Amino acid sequence: MKTPRRSLIGKYVGLIAFATIAVASASAQEDPSKYPTRPIHIIVGFTAGGGNDIIARIFGQKLSESLGQPVIIENKPGGGAIVATEYVAKSAPDGYTLLVGASGMAINPAVYAKLPYDSVRDFVTVSELASFPLILIVNPSSPIKSVAELVAYAKANPDKTNYSSSSASFQLVTELFKQRTGAPMQVIPYKGANDSVMAVISGQVTATIADAGPALSQVLGGQARALAVAAPKRMEELPDVPTLKEAGADIDAVLWSGLFAPKDTPPTIVKKLEDEIMRIARLADVTARLKPLGILPVGNSSEEFGWILASDIARWAEVARAGHIRIEQ
Repeated sequence: MKTPRRSLIGKYVGLIAFATIAVASASAQEDPSKYPTRPIHIIVGFTAGGGNDIIARIFGQKLSESLGQPVIIENKPGGGAIVATEYVAKSAPDGYTLLVGASGMAINPAVYAKLPYDSVRDFVTVSELASFPLILIVNPSSPIKSVAELVAYAKANPDKTNYSSSSASFQLVTELFKQRTGAPMQVIPYKGANDSVMAVISGQVTATIADAGPALSQVLGGQARALAVAAPKRMEELPDVPTLKEAGADIDAVLWSGLFAPKDTPPTIVKKLEDEIMRIARLADVTARLKPLGILPVGNSSEEFGWILASDIARWAEVARAGHIRIEQ
């Protein structure tokens, strides 16, 4: 019998609530009220220059200014951010090793047969940093000039049509595109979002769905052609580019980037970080730096972010099952 989606969300919300309560463990060796007293390391599971990396560096700089300690951004790309996520999951729960996790925190459990961590049990949600639309792009010299033409080309050339993907998040969104349009496309994995976009520009792949961070500048500079935006509405920076729904594909997929701490991180530390992120997200200069990239700062509560994570885990699990998508490690 199929489990109702609301029940699945309730299950994950319950697990997140339990994990949040469990942070009361006295695992930190120093007084949490004095946090921080030394540099904080924020781990990013993607290469430098991608959307999550940019978000991490902007928020990290502001955190450093307000907390009075260096905030060091470390890129640990590999395995769809699994390498970085596992690293943080096994780190000391003292607030000095944090994770900027993307929507892959909700998507990886849906597509990987086995993960070395649990997105709910091994982490505390601190705050959602930002959300961003995805852009479907092709090479500017490609004869494909619309979503309909991409679908038609893929159906006529199933053996030659492929797409680049730097994580399970982008792959699952693209697989959803395939499910809704019937376009056959083969995935070609890349380490980072920049690499994925460059694969389109260099002609190695037919298309990609990438976040606005690395894709928007290439589109505005003429190095890539945008066919559509995977978002509820058009981007201000690309007013002539339709949403996927407007282009005939019933898809609305906005991804997010958020701050996570290892389980058992003291509540005092989590609350301090949560308050700081909520404050930083509302700064005018942060919005000014992110808006040109199509990125919207969010800054919500730990509880709100936990609900989003739970809801997305349930949503993407359904998509993965429908597409029989499973990745063996």
